[in-house]
Amino acid sequence: MLESIKELDRAVLLAINRAHFPALDTVMVLASNRLVWFPLYAVLIGWLIYHFRRGAWLLLPLVVAAVALADSITSRIFKPFFGRPRPCHDAALFARLHLPDGCGGQFGFLSSHAANSMALAVFLAVALPAGRFRILKIALFIWAFLLSYSRMYLGAHYPTDVIGGAAIGALLGWGAALAYQQLVPRRWPSRE
Repeated sequence: MLESIKELDRAVLLAINRAHFPALDTVMVLASNRLVWFPLYAVLIGWLIYHFRRGAWLLLPLVVAAVALADSITSRIFKPFFGRPRPCHDAALFARLHLPDGCGGQFGFLSSHAANSMALAVFLAVALPAGRFRILKIALFIWAFLLSYSRMYLGAHYPTDVIGGAAIGALLGWGAALAYQQLVPRRWPSRE
């Protein structure tokens, strides 16, 4: 059974990776580049501070903690513990992969990109008031999906690396959001 899962993992990865063209290569490389994230996240932090001044003192540390934990757990615990090589470090796959962004680190299980982006999306989806900020919430999940997909498209992660990373991120984001809901007053702060 485990071998069947590995074969399916490789087949799905190759199908995603082979469906490439130059313009999409550029989009996927940009989506995976951490330097692209920083300005987006700076704008998001500014927006959160602007809209939730009195609640930002707790909101921001908890979202940062969820994302930082997602990154640390996947990079410092799972990757060294499991030691699963990235697809681009697999001798049997390397020649069959399209690698527009090089290869990256040696180990890939779990995807930190997927974990980080999903922690952010789930945290804000749960922590922000229900029925409000739908466009932001949808945009964050689209961003998490694009980022996760880009890791497979670029040959940096298997689908199970991405699914596992997204699951860890979602759990951490959800847990941090529940902590936030327990610690803030029932009435959401506004800009008033």
